[in-house]
Amino acid sequence: MKRFFGFALLLALFTAPAFASKNSQSVNIPSDVKVGSTQLLAGDYRVTWTGSGSDVQVILAKDGKTLVTVPARVVTEKSDHNGITTNSQGGVDLLQAIQLHKITLVFAGASASGQ
Repeated sequence: MKRFFGFALLLALFTAPAFASKNSQSVNIPSDVKVGSTQLLAGDYRVTWTGSGSDVQVILAKDGKTLVTVPARVVTEKSDHNGITTNSQGGVDLLQAIQLHKITLVFAGASASGQ
């Protein structure tokens, strides 16, 4: 019985990261942008999101460090590549959306491409 429990525990520990990675992808931000009140420098980021529809929390991390968590909504649309949409206001580029392979994460106050 102890062996079975130990095996089940190990299986759960090793499969949990596989399920978590479904809502996590990498994206390159080619120039400095602002999201929420946080300024992000150009570079590669890990984008992780939880939730669905219009109630999503997006975490942007770089080098394993969480830099910002912001609300967003998910729009289902396929894309050939990962990218971003920005809007310049007052000389500052604001991050409006992140396009991933199967979805777009649209940040609060922004509209998705094609809308």
